[in-house]
Amino acid sequence: MAENDGVLAAARAWAGAPMALATVVSTWGSAPRPRGSHMLVHADGRFEGSVSGGCVETDILETAAEVIAGAPALVKRYGVADAAAWEVGLPCGGEIAVLVQPVAAHGFPPALFDAIAAARDAGTPLDIATDLATGRSVEGSAGDFVNRYDPPRRLLIVGAVQIAQALAGLAREMGISTVVIDPRGRFLTPERFPGVTLDDRWPDEALAALKPDRATAVVTLSHDPKIDDAALLAALATPAGYVAALGSRRSHAARIERLAAAGVAADDLARIEGPAGLAIGAIGPAEIALSIAASMIRSFHA
Repeated sequence: MAENDGVLAAARAWAGAPMALATVVSTWGSAPRPRGSHMLVHADGRFEGSVSGGCVETDILETAAEVIAGAPALVKRYGVADAAAWEVGLPCGGEIAVLVQPVAAHGFPPALFDAIAAARDAGTPLDIATDLATGRSVEGSAGDFVNRYDPPRRLLIVGAVQIAQALAGLAREMGISTVVIDPRGRFLTPERFPGVTLDDRWPDEALAALKPDRATAVVTLSHDPKIDDAALLAALATPAGYVAALGSRRSHAARIERLAAAGVAADDLARIEGPAGLAIGAIGPAEIALSIAASMIRSFHA
């Protein structure tokens, strides 16, 4: 999950140091963090990630220090039973179980971080299975607890228009790597898109190089059929997880006719969300961008 990106980056930065890994292995009720969330703890007390949003992290840090010092891996359970839960528990009313294991051969082997990184670079998911009794993790899908590591989420925006500016900003706040693609140089400038990767190739060339995968969204916003249609043809030839095109229902119907005439199959045409975004009555670039971002996230989690 995207929330673990910081943990994976820290694992690379701290490679070779004694560490412990805490993982949410089950949840009940209104748990603050989803199953699979990580918190990585360095021997010097530094940590990255979260298993509860702050409710039980102090206790996890103490347990992690014991595991790093040689204590066996263990599963800790947290919930709300009485007033003491405000000190170590979940005041939100949920319950979680957290595995704390050493980053070591008899726990979570450091090589697994390399395997996850390699899979993400290749755009493929990787399953890690864990025996909760022993606290040992291996690659595979057979175990008491299986965590899937998907490729990092990406957003490829075609058309450097005003909606794209707002959408790129939202994606940045959500930690989604974003590329804005537009062969029109006057639109595609660092001043209009600060901190965003810019690509001035034609969209079919750009998408061929960027290779969208299931964790990639492709959104066309240019309103120019020469640009948008080329992008959609290229996107539909990939396993992109979300494909959307801006425009009215009438313009989308015309777009579907053009793509069908170009040989796109009906099943592939059905992958295009048009008009792009959730129907929230959005008005103006910022609200339209918000509706697209929400629909994109919904697709990522489907």
